[in-house]
Amino acid sequence: MEKSVQRIRYPPFEHYDMIPEEIPIIEIILESENKPPPAFKIGSEDDWFVEWRKLNESDNSKKVLKGDVSKETFPFLMRTRNGWYIDPDPMHYRARKMIAPAVIILISTLFLRAITPVFSEVNFINPLLELLNYSVRIGELDYPLFLFVAFPIFISPMIFRMIANMRDIRRQNNLISNPIEAPDIDIIIGENEIDISIIKLPSSLNVVRGRIQVGIAVPERKMILDSQGKKEGEQTIPGMSTALPARRIASSEELGTGVGESIPMNVADRRVMMLEPMRVLDPGEWTDLSQIENMNNIKLKGPSDLWPGSIYSGLIAIHWELIIDFLGNDGTKMKWVRPILMENYHHKIEIPKLPVRSGRLELSDY
Repeated sequence: MEKSVQRIRYPPFEHYDMIPEEIPIIEIILESENKPPPAFKIGSEDDWFVEWRKLNESDNSKKVLKGDVSKETFPFLMRTRNGWYIDPDPMHYRARKMIAPAVIILISTLFLRAITPVFSEVNFINPLLELLNYSVRIGELDYPLFLFVAFPIFISPMIFRMIANMRDIRRQNNLISNPIEAPDIDIIIGENEIDISIIKLPSSLNVVRGRIQVGIAVPERKMILDSQGKKEGEQTIPGMSTALPARRIASSEELGTGVGESIPMNVADRRVMMLEPMRVLDPGEWTDLSQIENMNNIKLKGPSDLWPGSIYSGLIAIHWELIIDFLGNDGTKMKWVRPILMENYHHKIEIPKLPVRSGRLELSDY
């Protein structure tokens, strides 16, 4: 059996609201039948980070867990990051940007209404306050005039969300009832780059751009609980929630950090129709494919930092993928995603900063 050390502090769904140093580091000795990859460390120990290295004498106190190590993409990633995906409606992003201004307007008008009596004697302020204090009588009740201005602004993000979700559901159902044939693409793997030759594309879609990207998938919930000596149903560690009762449809649900985040909405189907963003992601540059006449030997370069190759375990999974943007004749933006298996290097890799981003689907393209 091969033994290696895995150490990880993976960002929760809302990592902006958490102090990394307050999140416990998960440290285990992984025992597997397959050899571990060459050592790598991404990020620093006072921040979010991932490390996979050889065993040394100081690691004897760490918990030993058995698990698989594979160069082949794990099944849950093949289910959630492979095939056709619809981009969420742009109105989701606009609605999220409107939340803060809407709340500020509502609170400001409520505050001005509350201080009206204090400034009742100030001549140049009083007319404005009187306008805010003016009421409209409907039936037996009086309603402040400002309510008819501030409240519609306050609820407008929710209305926009509803409209965007109805559009998303319609497009997802259309994709389910009218499946699109996968493009025929040959891929030659290089060192931190690939060469692709596009042989055939769907006639109903226009290719826009492409790139390769690498990220770290959400750790398996069971591995995290086992590493902490906990059982399902007990108090979870910071950054985790209780387990979801439904089947797993997205990788964040394995960690239990997708609770309450149902916007944009996915339809109930055997596979996800909108691509969940990876919270740890380092993409290469986009290559414009719309103006290329010869679709042979198109080079797509990886990220500027040199990452480990494809390697998968329950706690740490380095995942590479090809992603190509398409535009439908009706204006629908779509992605075609295909996992790719990059070779590992024979030397240790160190990257000073773990590239962390939001787990929110509506922010994935911004």
